[in-house]
Amino acid sequence: MMLLDWIAVLLSFVLGGVLGGSVMGRLKGVNLRAAGSGNIGATNALRTQGSAFALTVLAIDAGKGAVAVLLLPRIVLFTATHIPPALPFICGAAAVIGHCFSPWHRFNGGKGVATLAGVFMALLPSAFGWMLSAFVLTVLLTGVVSLATLFGGLIALLYVTCFSTFGVFSAAGAFVVVMVLLVLLTHRDNWRRLRAGCESRFEKARVLGRALQLPSIGIDKPGST
Repeated sequence: MMLLDWIAVLLSFVLGGVLGGSVMGRLKGVNLRAAGSGNIGATNALRTQGSAFALTVLAIDAGKGAVAVLLLPRIVLFTATHIPPALPFICGAAAVIGHCFSPWHRFNGGKGVATLAGVFMALLPSAFGWMLSAFVLTVLLTGVVSLATLFGGLIALLYVTCFSTFGVFSAAGAFVVVMVLLVLLTHRDNWRRLRAGCESRFEKARVLGRALQLPSIGIDKPGST
C-alpha cells in the first residue's frame, strides 16, 4: 500500500470514531451512556429517546460507513490512475473499527452494526439485501435485536461462501469474515444474556412471533442491546 492508501485508511478510522449517538446527544443535551442500557447506538437511542432521535443516530452511523468506502479511497487518484480493489474494503473495516474503538472517546465506542450496514449498502448491496431481510424477519419473530444481528451476520457469511461471485478468499470475503467476527466480539455480553434468557426485547416489534404464538425470548424491558 502507498502513502495515500494509508491516509485513506486512517481518515476512515477517524471518521468511524464520530459516533452518531454522541453527536445527537450533544445537540439534544442527552447522554446515552447514562440512559437505558448505556450503549451509544441506535437501539438504545430508540428505547430511551424515541424514533426520530434513533433514526438520526442510525443515519449518521450508516452514512459515515458509506462515505468511508465511496469517497475516501478516491484520494489515491491524486497520484494513481486507479483505486486498488481491496482499498474500499480496508477503509470500510477501518471505519467500523473506529466506531467500536473511537479515537474521539478514549477508544470506547459502539458495536459497529449501523456503520457496517452502511459499508455493506455501498459495497455489497446484494448481500445487504439478504442480511436486512434476515434481520427484519428475526426482529418480527423474536423482538430481540442482538439475535437479529447474529442471523444477519450468518447470512452474510453464507452469501459470500455459497452465492457470491468473489468467494470467501477474496478481499470482499475476508472483509465479511473479519467484520462478522468483530460484531460477534462486540456483542459478547448479549450472547451471554441470550443464553441466560435475560436479553432485552422489543415486544411491540414481535408481530409475527405473537401471531404464530411462538415462545418469548428475553425480557420486555430496557436492556443492554
